[in-house]
Amino acid sequence: MLIPQIYQIQTITQNTSDIFTLTLAAKDGGKGMAFLPGQFNMLYHFGFGEVAISISGDPSNQETLVHTIRAVGSVTKSLQKLNVGDEIGVRGPFGSKWPLSKTDCDVLLVAGGIGLAPLRPALFDLAAHKDQYRKITLLYGSRNSSDVIYHDDLEQWQKLGINIELTVDCADMDWRGHVGVVTPLIQKNIIDPQNTLVLICGPEIMIKFAVHELLGAQVDEKNVFISLERNMQCAVGFCGHCQYGPYFLCKDGPVFSYAQLQHWLMIKEL
Repeated sequence: MLIPQIYQIQTITQNTSDIFTLTLAAKDGGKGMAFLPGQFNMLYHFGFGEVAISISGDPSNQETLVHTIRAVGSVTKSLQKLNVGDEIGVRGPFGSKWPLSKTDCDVLLVAGGIGLAPLRPALFDLAAHKDQYRKITLLYGSRNSSDVIYHDDLEQWQKLGINIELTVDCADMDWRGHVGVVTPLIQKNIIDPQNTLVLICGPEIMIKFAVHELLGAQVDEKNVFISLERNMQCAVGFCGHCQYGPYFLCKDGPVFSYAQLQHWLMIKEL
């Protein structure tokens, strides 16, 4: 996992003005990569550097790797300039997974912005095993309607019976969904607080307020899980850049239980 394997870009999708999705396949028909929902890879653009990106594809498909990326730094902006057929290095998969072994329960997923990407493999898995769960709900907040990603997936999941509620901070005249932050939608969608599995990924300020709403609804803390992704640079806990309290996000996470993060989430500027 320390030596990048060569993958070739199969397709490129421009999701928004600054978010794009790469579909990769191992070079020369090489062996694909098995991964678990919630894990991430290190993508290496030769001559530019390496960046940690969540795997956002279907875990049942090992032939291709899918990564949805926001172009915000030098490496991600360089990846955005690549073309179909170009090659990059891939290390992984790394990190912990979403705990989807709990069944016969409600499932609530709370996503903000590109935080939907790390939750997408979990949604594929939940949709494929929908009969093992009760109500599955996705609450997804974006800055505006043009920042909503995965339109086709959202439509397909809704057809499969997953309840999806979208909200935007700033609505245009054509928007017909909720307006405002995503957290006020949480308590309205908690039916059985002691038997609801919650998966959260998004901006850290959203995570903190989401947890506040969940605890206010008496959701069992043991069933709340959070993905934190920031400053991950080596993926194996050597460099120390992603240290968060006693944890290294790349090695101990990125998926944590609320119990693990409870103390550290309350510390300002950590």
